[in-house]
Formats: sequence, C-alpha cells, structure tokens
Amino acid sequence: MATAAQQVIGVDLGGTAIKLGRFTQSGQCLADLSVPTPQPSTPEAVMAVMAEAIAALDPNCEAVAIGVGTPGPADAAGRLARVAINLAGWTDVPIADALEAATGRPVIVANDANCAGLGEAWLGAGRSFKDVLTLTLGTGVGGAIILDGRLFVGRQGTAGELGLITLNPDGPPCNSGNQGSLEQHCSVQAIERETGLTPAALYDKAKAGDEAAIAFWQIYGRWLGAGIASLVYVLTPEAVIIGGGISAAAELFLPTTQAELARRVLPSSREGMQVLVAELGNQAGMVGAARLAMQRLFLCYR
Repeated sequence: MATAAQQVIGVDLGGTAIKLGRFTQSGQCLADLSVPTPQPSTPEAVMAVMAEAIAALDPNCEAVAIGVGTPGPADAAGRLARVAINLAGWTDVPIADALEAATGRPVIVANDANCAGLGEAWLGAGRSFKDVLTLTLGTGVGGAIILDGRLFVGRQGTAGELGLITLNPDGPPCNSGNQGSLEQHCSVQAIERETGLTPAALYDKAKAGDEAAIAFWQIYGRWLGAGIASLVYVLTPEAVIIGGGISAAAELFLPTTQAELARRVLPSSREGMQVLVAELGNQAGMVGAARLAMQRLFLCYR
C-alpha cells in the first residue's frame, strides 16, 4: 500500500518537446520540466534525453514509478511504443525496458490521448466522475475511455480510438482505412477542407458576426453530437470531456452538440450526463501518465 509521500513521474513524449512532472499520490506537482525532443528523434536519442531529464527532475530518486505517454498506440502490457506519430523509425520500441534499465524504476507506457483522458479524469474536468469519455479535437480526433476511474484499452491495447467511428459511410476517406469517420468531420483538417480556414480564423469570423462561419460551427456541433451519441449508447458515461485545440471554440458549437445529444439519445442512456470542456490543456498528457503509473503499479486506489 502506498503512503502519501510516495511519488511518480509522468512523461509526455511529443514530436517537438518532452514534458515531465513529478507528482504526489494526491496529485500535487512537485516539479516539472520540458526539454526539446532530439532531432533526428531516433529511439536511442529520445531514450537518452528522457533518462537525463528524469534524473534532472528527480535527483534524489524519490519517485517510485514512471508513466510515459507516446504519440501512437502502445501494446496492451504497456511496454512498447508500437508506432509513434512524428517520430521517424519508431516500430515496437521497448520504452519500458530501456527506461527501467536507465532509471532502475518500473515504467508503464500508453497512448498520449489515453493519458490526456486519464489526466482529465484525475485532476481535470472529469475529477468528480468515475465513467468518463474524452475526445481531443485537433489535427486528428483522439479519445480515451475511463471506466470506474481506470483507463480501458482493450485486450490488444488499442481500444478507445473514438475518432475512427463511422459517421458517414460515403464520407471522406480516413488514414485509418475507414471512410466518413468522426475524425473526417470534426478535426482541424476537416474544418480546413470544408471552409478553407483554420479553426482559429473561423472562430474569429464567427465572433465578428459572420453568418456563414456561425452556420458552419453549428454544422460542426451536429456532427460531433451525432458521433458522441453513438459512444453514449455503448458506454453511458457520466461525463464527456471535449479537449484539443478546437475546444477553444466550444462556445460556438457545444450548445448544438448538446441539443443533438438530447435529440438522438434516449433520456435513460444520458441521465445526469454532462458534456464539459477539458481543463488541463497541454499538461493533461503528463498528468495522465503519472496517474497511469500509480494505477498500474497499485500505488494508489481511487
């Protein structure tokens, strides 16, 4: 059983930066650090930089475990980065083995979107709930499933790809091989494809009263609501948390999303459910990686 003094480290590995934080069991961040991701970002170079950063963040080796979020799927055991988006040459990289050898502490690995969802469920918008869905609306659409306070990744470690569910069988092709996925209607690339504008520019136009921009955000809200409706019927969460860069425009689309959910989902399947905007920003992945280490290694109990 853990004591209140025990600490863990959460690491968020990105294509341009590696963010680290050292956390107590209660969620207090005692120290944090951000270092550039080495270029070229070979596995060997990244592992070396991560080990150095961990040593700098925790010079007295007070943390007893390390969690790492990677930009791509991990294996079900949390040992390998199966692929890593924006990191060249990453296929089945044994992050856990490498960092355990370098630091002498147990390591667990998960997809960064899953870590972000776990972080929001622990210290962010989902902290009052046990069953939470998160959607990250950005370049793609990522997601995470939190059931009874714990991350659900399925038997192969790849469950929770919420952005790849089908909305329109005749819609735009998706990199996953799907067609008309939620990602192809609600991502940055989808907005730019449909409007020729970035989400930020479209937000500004709508706030200035542009009717076409306002109308598009309402269409966007309907697509998002339709996608969430399917997820709600399967998982009946207590809360759905919307994060990612596009969530900055939530005031323009979230009312339509909520109206769509009310129209599409039976009251019995959404009773008491809340739709909330994420609170942790770009710290969510680091926070969630720390929580993952705590949970997987039985260092704390929700």
